[in-house]
Amino acid sequence: MPAPLRILAGSPTLPAEADAVVIGAGIIGSFAAYYLAERGLKVALVEKGVVGGEQSSRNWGWCRQQNRDARELPISTKSLDLWEKFEADTGERTGFRRCGLLYLSDSEAELAGWARWGEFARSVGVETHMLTGAEATARAAFSGRAWRGGVFSPTDGIADPGLAAPAAAAALMARGGTVHQGCAARGIETSGGAVSGVVTEKGTIRTKIAILSGGAWASSFCHQLGIRFPQAAVRQSIMAVASGHLPLPDALHTAAVSITRRGEGVHSLSISGRARVDPTAQFVRFNREFLPMFLKRWRSLAPGGLQAMRAGHEGVRRWRLDQPTPMEQRRILDPTPDMAALRLTLKRAIDLFPALADVPVVGRWAGYIDSTPDGVATMSEVPALPGFILAAGFSGHGFGVGPGAGHLLADMATGQQPIVAPRPYDLARFDRRGAVDVANF
Repeated sequence: MPAPLRILAGSPTLPAEADAVVIGAGIIGSFAAYYLAERGLKVALVEKGVVGGEQSSRNWGWCRQQNRDARELPISTKSLDLWEKFEADTGERTGFRRCGLLYLSDSEAELAGWARWGEFARSVGVETHMLTGAEATARAAFSGRAWRGGVFSPTDGIADPGLAAPAAAAALMARGGTVHQGCAARGIETSGGAVSGVVTEKGTIRTKIAILSGGAWASSFCHQLGIRFPQAAVRQSIMAVASGHLPLPDALHTAAVSITRRGEGVHSLSISGRARVDPTAQFVRFNREFLPMFLKRWRSLAPGGLQAMRAGHEGVRRWRLDQPTPMEQRRILDPTPDMAALRLTLKRAIDLFPALADVPVVGRWAGYIDSTPDGVATMSEVPALPGFILAAGFSGHGFGVGPGAGHLLADMATGQQPIVAPRPYDLARFDRRGAVDVANF
């Protein structure tokens, strides 16, 4: 099976106007739209495919503080509280629970790195516990082997990627917002240099606020507006097994393989960081900026094929607003999984927990993880285009911080006190000249 996903019935009629239009109904866009509607704004959420259809339903589902970049830690912490509050406020199910995350290792260097992070985390009030060899081995009794050490982060947890974005979109509609699937946004209309409308394949919505949460499509969309946003995507593969009632933890990371409970009786398996780099025109365009990251990760990245080139999400050509765009030609990015990587994933999982050899594989899928050169998301107003807010490049961390990111975007759009300091996510950090490169409109 592909990645499981709750299919949501959308709104029948595109509005002529809205207080805000959110482009892209992944986890970030759906929560941003929800928090805007919660504040009383008339909100339209437009999506070229289906809500949560791309990476938002294809990830691990981890909602973590553990081992976060210092710039992301505040929004990670806020998001954990918002996951809980969202379910309590709306009654929608996201599958969120603070089950704790377990990290195991036999590497002294890896354990030392976790210990250093733990010292920092505790200094800002985050609960994390280093495990001795005996403690790690006891927690990992399912593996039947001894471990040198580990980490347990008890306040972290997981949510269900197949439920979360649709839950936020459903809550948006319950608050008077509208959701438009199969409705690609083609571009932005301006008046006096500011946003005045969002052009979709089904018509134009007049608005003064447009939030782009387009995932792997964000940079090519920005290119249409003359906005330079360095972004690259890698293709990661995941598989799911019918684990039944095997005594596996809800969320486990090791260097060899990571395991996460996904729904009832199913666990997903993946190798952290293992991915394919599919060359594209955009990859060449931003190659210099991403080279340091790729060199650092060269052991876990491998050359890919032409899937991304054919998909069109990293193209650099300009498109017309009165004609179909690449987004209408490829409604959902559904790349072919890397079968060699998945065979290795299953082998490593069985080595860790031999009972997995006797359970069936029930799903295989892949997704494109969009990244920035520094591995930190961009959530930023664009001064040269008032009313336009960019949210993309979450670098594989977007699902867990979805509620916090959506809240921050709503804060930006409404001029309210931001839930966390937005400066670390500003687009201008990628411009060596200190100004965003925006063409004349």
